[in-house]
Amino acid sequence: MRDVVDQLEGWWKNGEPAALATVVATFRSAPRQPGASMLVGPGGEAVGSVSGGCVEGAVYELGQEVLGDHRPVLQRYGVSDDDAFAVGLTCGGILDVYVEEVSPEAYPEFGRIAEAIREETPVAVATVVSGPAERLGKRLIVWEDAVDGGTGSDRLDGAVTDDARGLLASGRNATITYGVDGQRRGEGLMVFVESFAPPPRMIVFGAIDFAAAVAKMGNFLGYRVTVCDARPVFATASRFPGANEVVVEWPHRYLAKEAEEGRIDGRTVLTVLTHDPKFDVPLLEVALRLPQVAYIGAMGSRRTHTDRIERLKERGLTDAEIAKMSSPIGLDLGARTPEETAVSIAAEMIAQHWGGAGTRLAEREGPIHIHT
Repeated sequence: MRDVVDQLEGWWKNGEPAALATVVATFRSAPRQPGASMLVGPGGEAVGSVSGGCVEGAVYELGQEVLGDHRPVLQRYGVSDDDAFAVGLTCGGILDVYVEEVSPEAYPEFGRIAEAIREETPVAVATVVSGPAERLGKRLIVWEDAVDGGTGSDRLDGAVTDDARGLLASGRNATITYGVDGQRRGEGLMVFVESFAPPPRMIVFGAIDFAAAVAKMGNFLGYRVTVCDARPVFATASRFPGANEVVVEWPHRYLAKEAEEGRIDGRTVLTVLTHDPKFDVPLLEVALRLPQVAYIGAMGSRRTHTDRIERLKERGLTDAEIAKMSSPIGLDLGARTPEETAVSIAAEMIAQHWGGAGTRLAEREGPIHIHT
């Protein structure tokens, strides 16, 4: 919904009902992740995508039906075979799509959600997408310190609130099955939790030419990008238009302070590009001892890497701690330019996040996207 929230909020404020279709679960080689959204507007507009084009026509028709009868629907779209799903996905995957009406009457909390997304205030929306008819479409709005709405069961509200805050902390979406009264191992009711956490952070250490390309790539991938360097002559906003902020500080001091103040989490990626031991070694000593971080990559030649390992061991870092570092940074793409190197670094980050092998798809067999 983040991608379509501005358009949806405009209709909501004008009292014009729209249909919101959201991917709530995927199986096999599905093309989009849970949370992907599409709108059917009051004037027949289609905004966004749930499948990259495979089932948008069918979802559009379903959205019009929901606007006509004001009842939410959960629909499965999959392979056109003996399973007899509604419509085929050429990729062979399966999508569960939940379609609901968004209007001041049907969704009175939407204004607060849109404001939170715009202001990057963490909030999760938990919606009953399958279950008894009287529960379908009921929702909880879960903040870090407050809850709005309800599912019709106090016990279920409590379970969903706990689970939603856990998902919000990690920035993940999920569909969770409960018993109709909130039993955690029960069945009969499904709740889709969509987390709107602030964008994950990328911190680029080293104000060099490669850093400008990496910052631009990080911004493209949806990270909030910080460039940090101790040298004020190089660490300037004009040199890094792709960064959200440029900080002049010794890298290890900056990282230690950010971690102490709780601004480093399990989604944060760190790229160390200076390949100068007086900056890199104290910085990596801090980074590799952080309790949670998504990615730590350090640039340098094989010789630089070997020297770096020796210096880190002299500072007491263990083999297990050092193993958290990707060095030399990036995948072997044969990159030469800063832009190509940025693609190499981004490719390694993505592969590590999703468990990809980094090999050519043409040389593999089986599904391209694996979702469970």
